[in-house]
Amino acid sequence: MLHTQPLYAGQCCLADVLVSNLSKRNSPPHEFLHFLLGRVIGKFLCSGEKEVDLAVQSAKAAFKIWSQKSGMERSRVLLEAARIIREQRDEIAKMETINNGKSIFEARVDVDISWQSLEYYAGLAGSLAGQHIQLPGGSFAYTRREPLGVCVGIGAWNYPFQIACWKSAPALACGNAMIYKPSPLTPISAVMLAEIFSKAGVPKGLFSVVQGGAATGQFLCHHPDVAKVSFTGSVPTGIKIMEMSAKGVKPVTLELGGKSPLIIFSDCVLENAVKGALMANFLTQGEVCCNGTRVFVQREILDTFTKEVVKRTQKIKIGDPLLEDTRMGALISQPHLERVQGFIKQAKEQGAKVLCGGNLYVPDDPRLKNGYYMQPCVLGNCRDDMTCVKEEIFGPVMSILPFDTEEEAVERANNTPFGLAGGVFTRDIQRAHRVVAALQAGMCFINNYNISPVELPFGGYKMSGFGRENGKAAMEYYSQLKTVCVEMGDVESVF
Repeated sequence: MLHTQPLYAGQCCLADVLVSNLSKRNSPPHEFLHFLLGRVIGKFLCSGEKEVDLAVQSAKAAFKIWSQKSGMERSRVLLEAARIIREQRDEIAKMETINNGKSIFEARVDVDISWQSLEYYAGLAGSLAGQHIQLPGGSFAYTRREPLGVCVGIGAWNYPFQIACWKSAPALACGNAMIYKPSPLTPISAVMLAEIFSKAGVPKGLFSVVQGGAATGQFLCHHPDVAKVSFTGSVPTGIKIMEMSAKGVKPVTLELGGKSPLIIFSDCVLENAVKGALMANFLTQGEVCCNGTRVFVQREILDTFTKEVVKRTQKIKIGDPLLEDTRMGALISQPHLERVQGFIKQAKEQGAKVLCGGNLYVPDDPRLKNGYYMQPCVLGNCRDDMTCVKEEIFGPVMSILPFDTEEEAVERANNTPFGLAGGVFTRDIQRAHRVVAALQAGMCFINNYNISPVELPFGGYKMSGFGRENGKAAMEYYSQLKTVCVEMGDVESVF
């Protein structure tokens, strides 16, 4: 049961049913924080095996109803959910900021992307179509796209509401049910989405939220009636989810971490390249999986580019993320803040130079003194073998590395086990396309960075995962293909 006083009051939406025995569980309640202020704002009890099974059984019942509806019928419900999100935009954004720490400016963008996702897949819900294949003798075959059943979505804490929409919109459009487990650090947004879906008219149990940590995730992945798991998070957790799902031969979509390259050529439009580098590193306090944190700069413009990046970084407004002019809020937790600080300390020990930022930040408002704030950091004098260049920091830390030739830049950019994203800034359009073709990454940008319209498939190569979210491609990962052969003549048997 979810208790959030005074910010939010309501139950964990377990298949739209109030599960009274949650309050009788022996496990202690999990606390979650107001990351702006650094204090507890609520508690919830983790869903155990019994509660997970209840959610699955309720989802199975709802799936039987939902999967029989036409695409147009499902579309109308998704459009109504999108309308409600637009109507509640400011309320959702404020809650996202309070529970996550990102600026209200960014939170509103996240909410807009969320309702756009629902609208986009509402438009595709009626487009699930198969093929007609002519066979000899007048016989024929056809294929049809069918939903999978009960799907599980496991979300991350950096985009709580948006990720819940990214996973649920294509799943529901295809006719599936979804049980969603948000990060225990940001449990509120998904409950708000469940309430919105309920108001929009989805069958009871079609979209349920279960709260909890690793144990709850294990119950979901091991459940025999779960047809698919979609996970966003770290590589180690993604590997475990893949192993658990494999035992039940469940398909998985994994959107994992990255250490993405951004290549700045000397012929770039410098102003745009600087803006792109900031966008590639400092959105959501740097807590973005596809960030281009390895910024390769051609040596001819290294000094000019670096000076401009440092100047712009120092001007970023840090502080209360509920203020309209704030552009960097609080990090997600004290342990994570300490982890990011540890990367900066290690970088200095390995020879990197802090060009700006990297220190803890204490806002002027005394109410915020316990929040998890730091200055955005730019590191110079970096080498490819440094820990800050090789490992995902997941914080506001940019590493600048010089390069001389295109071939060198591409080779170094690909020298990583990750492959989520990559970018290039250049005026040479042939080189731009040549470089992105050579980059081993699932999402590439030319003369921009970190834009992700819902129409575009999103996902990684290598250890950054597989499967795709967004775009028409996501529909394939939430449906299965059936082939039907139709004989129009007599059966020819060899017996």
